Amino acid sequence: MAASRIEETAPLGPVAQPPYLNQMVLLETGLDPSDLLRHCRAIEAERGRERRERWGPRTLDLDIVRYGAKTVKTSELTIPHPELPNRDFWQREIAELEGAHG
Repeated sequence: MAASRIEETAPLGPVAQPPYLNQMVLLETGLDPSDLLRHCRAIEAERGRERRERWGPRTLDLDIVRYGAKTVKTSELTIPHPELPNRDFWQREIAELEGAHG
């Protein structure tokens, strides 16, 4: 697994909240995308995440931004993440991680 640096960014959405601390990781897994999502949500729950309001404050938010070249579109998961083109941080970090492991 490779990880990018932690970067502080302005929060997204209409709810007032403190800045986000972001980090992106590149990893290999034997899990399929839906199982990976289940594991990510379990980690969030173990760390006290409660899903109350969309775009609201949260203690931890694990997103699956990409899954290799795979495309997924279900009611629970869309890959690549639909906000990928709009997130400068993700674009920079993907380029950095791919450059380090290309």
